[in-house]
Amino acid sequence: MSTTHTPTLPASAAPGRGIAAWWQAAPFTLVFVLFFLVPLALIVMVSFWDFNEYELLPGFTFKNYVSIFAGCGDASDGLCVTLKTYWSTLKFSFLVWLITLVIGFTVAYFLAFHVRSSGMQTLLFVLCTIPFWTSNVIRMISWVPLLGRNGLVNQTLVGAGLVDQPVEWLLFSDFSVVLAFVHLYTMFMIVPIFNSMMRIDRSLIEAASDSGASGWQTLWNVIVPLSRTGIIIGSIFVITIVMGDFVTIGVMGGQQIASIGKIIQVQTSYLQFPLAAANAVILLAVVLMIIWGLTRLVDIRKEL
Repeated sequence: MSTTHTPTLPASAAPGRGIAAWWQAAPFTLVFVLFFLVPLALIVMVSFWDFNEYELLPGFTFKNYVSIFAGCGDASDGLCVTLKTYWSTLKFSFLVWLITLVIGFTVAYFLAFHVRSSGMQTLLFVLCTIPFWTSNVIRMISWVPLLGRNGLVNQTLVGAGLVDQPVEWLLFSDFSVVLAFVHLYTMFMIVPIFNSMMRIDRSLIEAASDSGASGWQTLWNVIVPLSRTGIIIGSIFVITIVMGDFVTIGVMGGQQIASIGKIIQVQTSYLQFPLAAANAVILLAVVLMIIWGLTRLVDIRKEL
């Protein structure tokens, strides 16, 4: 007795399945278009407009981009203002990235491999997030009574006889800016690295130990390569935030240190919107190039 089998279509080929998937993605697509693509397109459009003291002049001109890089072709004067500002911004980004990477990797490693209890891991992780329960401005201002000329640190140093007079560079300097950045954004490095480390198969570490590898060899040859996705994601978070930040540099730098974000904020306050938009487009291009370079090191979509 023969039986006939009715061929079944794959789930993806079922009638109406593709339409349902499109409907599910439609709200997210709409949000992405309205709150990212449309504002970005407006910024690019305005960057080609002209302006005067009273109004914006719609049109198409490269005047704003030319004025940004004015004087950069004169080698006798060294770096122009724009390139100096980008160099300062990149310097802060690199220093903050390096310090947050070291601190974030160390904290994540301790939580993932030295804290055995999941409850204790959760408790310590929550403790790391406590500073985020307050605003960035409050956390920045909290450094002022510590690092100021008459602050706690200087009073301690002078009282202990370590210095004859208060140290001036503790506040309103590159040091205070980097310190505030590290304080604010280290958590953005800890979280993705910790997530990557928790996904590492512990049998690989046991195998490395059984093969005679030392702790440093296991760390460098096993844990670091398997944590690279978290390192890259954390690096993208930290670098992109620092590149566009202007509040931290303004407060902790005493309004004396330039950055691209600060320039855009000042131009916006003077209603120079096309010029600020042009600077924003250039900053976006630089950040995208950095992100592109970082993502070449690891396929994030494949690793996640």
